[in-house]
Amino acid sequence: MAIGISIILNEGLYLKDPQQTVLGQKIIKEGIILIDEIGFEAFNFKKLAIKMSSTEASIYRYFENKHLLLTYLVSWYWEWVSYLIDVNTMNIEDPKRRLRIIIETLVFASKDNPSTAYVNENVLHRLIISEGSKAYHTKEVDQENQEGFFLNYKKLVKKLAVEILAIKKDFPYPKAMASNLFEMANNQIYFAEHLPGLTDVKFKKDNYDEVEKMVEYFAFTLLR
Repeated sequence: MAIGISIILNEGLYLKDPQQTVLGQKIIKEGIILIDEIGFEAFNFKKLAIKMSSTEASIYRYFENKHLLLTYLVSWYWEWVSYLIDVNTMNIEDPKRRLRIIIETLVFASKDNPSTAYVNENVLHRLIISEGSKAYHTKEVDQENQEGFFLNYKKLVKKLAVEILAIKKDFPYPKAMASNLFEMANNQIYFAEHLPGLTDVKFKKDNYDEVEKMVEYFAFTLLR
């Protein structure tokens, strides 16, 4: 059963918090589905309004443009994964076991419940894999970083970095490893699906066991 999770995001990402109204939640729900269906480049608020049986003006009351909507959705995912890590590692003391659980969470985040009624985590996960980097691979990234748009990602990376240092306190690149573990989990799924010549990973029907195995191999080889 879907339950409510309080996700706190930078207020600069939106004009009106979409989580607080039925219309706003519908924008999130249908926005995720439409971007997944047609891709971010083809996506616009006119098409979203048609899908929602609403108006462009109603969407613009919540988001200034489609880039901020995408960044909002990506930030929501980062914060949600961070929440799942907290839940899944609760009362687990062994740092190596904690890291294994975290890696599993990164790879299989779309399979986890609890969830929110207006977010299909499976579809959002696909969106993150295919479109997520477009939230910060932009010319405006430095300004948006100053405005705090990526604090949720930094929080997630810091959380992983702490776990890495708990295993090997003198490891020189904990944040680099942390961000690479997250990106690796998503990029290798994307490569396996679309550019198989760039990866050794293979899977069928959303079974990402081999991806998890590969990410663990890289992580624990470096942390010996």
